[in-house]
Amino acid sequence: MKIKHLFYSVGLSLWIAASSVTKASTQEVTVLLDWFINPDHAPLIVAEQEGLFEQSGLKVTLVEPADPSLPPKLAAAKKADLAISYQPSLMVDLNNALPLMRVGTIVNSPLNSLVVLADSDIQSINDLKGKTVGFSVGGFEDAVLGAMLETHGLTLNDVQLVNVNFALSPSLYAGQVDAVIGAFRNFELNQMDIDGRPGRAFYPEEHGVPAYEELIFVAHPDYAGTPKIERFLDVMDQATQLILDSPDAMYRSFVSYRPDDLDNELNRRAWRDTLPKFAQKTRQTDVDQWERFGEFMAERGLIQNPPSTESYLFVKGAQ
Repeated sequence: MKIKHLFYSVGLSLWIAASSVTKASTQEVTVLLDWFINPDHAPLIVAEQEGLFEQSGLKVTLVEPADPSLPPKLAAAKKADLAISYQPSLMVDLNNALPLMRVGTIVNSPLNSLVVLADSDIQSINDLKGKTVGFSVGGFEDAVLGAMLETHGLTLNDVQLVNVNFALSPSLYAGQVDAVIGAFRNFELNQMDIDGRPGRAFYPEEHGVPAYEELIFVAHPDYAGTPKIERFLDVMDQATQLILDSPDAMYRSFVSYRPDDLDNELNRRAWRDTLPKFAQKTRQTDVDQWERFGEFMAERGLIQNPPSTESYLFVKGAQ
């Protein structure tokens, strides 16, 4: 009995010691999202639901923003470890001297698009002459539309811009505008189809706008490359691969995070359309593409000068 008691005591001591080490090695990571949770955030949610963060010694807190413009600013102020942002937004933030670096990518190609109703008489960009175009956020959307028009011999003076806030598809349904810019092709097009008012999309990267990364992770330069951020990015790679290998099972995992909000027809369709756009290697990026896009932003007057890519692209571990 004494021997058994000794074994039990030793075993219990080892278990307590191991648990203490595990707790001590667990690191907290706060990620500020760009918007409410949706399929664009699938790698994050799947990583949480499948226990990948926990297995890597991470406790990750995801925060949905009250104001979508705040996450990068808070990350720059070291109020969070990471924020989800957009390549165009990062270029503007850098121009405003915010200390930020791109450390990873979630969605590596544009989602933005110009959308009209499928039964519209607008069959090409040329047909926009004299039409009204709705937008949500000025600046970048104006620049994108201007570049698209110019590839077809038109300018912004040939259309009438109307601020429809975020009521993009409703403004089309109501006939308030003839087209909208800034519609996400994986969401608005699916919503329009569900509503029985299918749309037709024109993609900026096919009409004069350089390709860019839609959703990225940004962090304060002091946090870029730290062990916990590197572990987080490793988990993103694992989660993305799980999603691509088992999309149906991982969709069920995704919606289990918040079934009442996430399990719906729009998300099922958006999930399907977003899968091909996930970055399989979170750290990997195309430096030349960033340089081209920076030049585009400067040419369009959105920033003064394109910053040096070495100053804001952290690509440790990229292959």
